[in-house]
Amino acid sequence: MTTAAVSDEIDLGNMAFWARPHSERLAAFAQLRKIERPVYFGEPRIPGLRSGKGFYALVRHHDVTEALRHPEIFSSEPSVSIPPPPPWAKYIFGNSMVNLDDPRHGRLRRIISRAFTPRMLNKSEQDVTANVNRIIDRAIEHGPGGDFISMVANPIAAGVICDMVGVPEEHRKLVIDRVHTWADYTGARPSFTASLRLAAKNSLGLIGLRRMVIALGKERAKEPKEDVISQLVTANIDGERLTSMELGAFFTLLVAAGINTASNGMAHGLRLLTTHPEQRELLLSDFDKHMPTAIEEIVRYVTPGMRTGRTIKVEHEVNGQVLRPGDKCVLYFMSANRDETVFTDPDVFDITRDPNPHTAFGAPGIHFCLGANLVRKEMTVAFRELFRRLPDIRAIGEGKQLRSNFENGLTELRFEF
Repeated sequence: MTTAAVSDEIDLGNMAFWARPHSERLAAFAQLRKIERPVYFGEPRIPGLRSGKGFYALVRHHDVTEALRHPEIFSSEPSVSIPPPPPWAKYIFGNSMVNLDDPRHGRLRRIISRAFTPRMLNKSEQDVTANVNRIIDRAIEHGPGGDFISMVANPIAAGVICDMVGVPEEHRKLVIDRVHTWADYTGARPSFTASLRLAAKNSLGLIGLRRMVIALGKERAKEPKEDVISQLVTANIDGERLTSMELGAFFTLLVAAGINTASNGMAHGLRLLTTHPEQRELLLSDFDKHMPTAIEEIVRYVTPGMRTGRTIKVEHEVNGQVLRPGDKCVLYFMSANRDETVFTDPDVFDITRDPNPHTAFGAPGIHFCLGANLVRKEMTVAFRELFRRLPDIRAIGEGKQLRSNFENGLTELRFEF
């Protein structure tokens, strides 16, 4: 099939494509990987964002990882969102570190890395275990049946982030509501009017989160506690700390990426371990041995965050296609993680897969996910406690797919025990 024929049949720039079942989307990417040169796609107008000029799709594992390793060519500035947000957005919401190159990115990463030290992660494991068991208690009290995402996965993921950061109980509903709003905003909208409503709701949610965490930051600057906010707003020996605007932008990123990645990993993980009983049996035969590779396989197979964007800084050639300064590229992790040239039987779910060089947390480079180990810890503790206390827990059906071109999520997953 020619490049023109495939691009006519598959339109990654059209939200209608992202409303298709996930299996069909994966099949489309399998076709795109057979094309040597990156395929160019146009973009429709999206309310609340600048009109996109179109982008080249990088779908092969090698091309995606090379782009991530070379920020001097594939820049995160001005934004990894494609199309990019309007220029005024960063003055209201702040500019996340994912949208920066070094040296500004390096400064923020040095400060924020304090939140993910072994000491903080070890402390978080105790909090995660207590949080998971509180949620399991509520599930048992509720009785068999219900939605795993709203009853278990989201509360666990949100609770971990809020405990770690230091968000008081009275503010946690705002955090969870914001997660749902963000997921809705990234989804395929039925109409222009609906898009405008969601854009406004999303913006108001971001502003609310930003105000909340900035207020907490001011409190912690005066009276530090054993939490992440205190770590980020108090100066270290080099005098580096986050400004109020940077703190707000970081927390928004942590909520969107940290909560959704862990929640989707848990929900998809339960679904996969239900539909692959032999893999579940293998996992439970030696949980400590198999859980580390099981987590990597779940996030590879699912790829919760399906893509990211880059802007070309200097002229560069990819597989014969010349990319010029200002050109946009979208790096599709979901396609790279099914690349037949890298993964044996990529469509097979195998919790013993090793090596597993997936791109679900990014690839070696300056933007590798700082929270990867936290997500791994959350999923490990969650499944350990769920299978210990509810050994026959299982998903019912495949769940309802979120219609999104960014997040591979489920909006509902029924379960029983």
